[in-house]
Amino acid sequence: MAGEEHLEEKEILDEKAIGRALTRLAHEIIERNEGVDAVVLVGIKTRGIYLANRLAERIEAIEKKKVAVGELDITLYRDDLKQKTDDPKLIDSILPVSIESKSVILIDDVLYTGRTIRAAMDALMDIGRPQRIQLAVLIDRGHRELPIRPDYIGKNVPTSKEEEIAVQLNEIDGTDTVMIRTKS
Repeated sequence: MAGEEHLEEKEILDEKAIGRALTRLAHEIIERNEGVDAVVLVGIKTRGIYLANRLAERIEAIEKKKVAVGELDITLYRDDLKQKTDDPKLIDSILPVSIESKSVILIDDVLYTGRTIRAAMDALMDIGRPQRIQLAVLIDRGHRELPIRPDYIGKNVPTSKEEEIAVQLNEIDGTDTVMIRTKS
């Protein structure tokens, strides 16, 4: 019918490709940080948390050491909220260890404008003062609005602003896949 939009989907990562990307990221994190003794993985809600847990499992399998995993809900730190508060609170955030003097690795599914990561860094700095903050993303799709660059990238996927990246993870979606969606 006239005026209807059609959505084209194309799979860019399947379950095995996601697994390989996470295994590579785990090795890169270990290598760059010379082990994981001072590393804390912090997943950004929602899918970043599941990716952080998967990375922790892979790191433990490689290093035979557990790495602390935290969860960060940056909802009230976002700059696109209608009612922004001067004193945002971390609602559903869980950090099992102090981040003071640690290497904190923020983990998210898709990096786009960089605004989510800026909000996450603000939230982390309200919690404590890490030695450094690094960024790991499953997909980097470009179109940055802020000077934020990931340290670890599962896959670069150049996109147009009209395209969408949809990450589905088994833990909440029942399947592991990354799709690119184009409206036509």
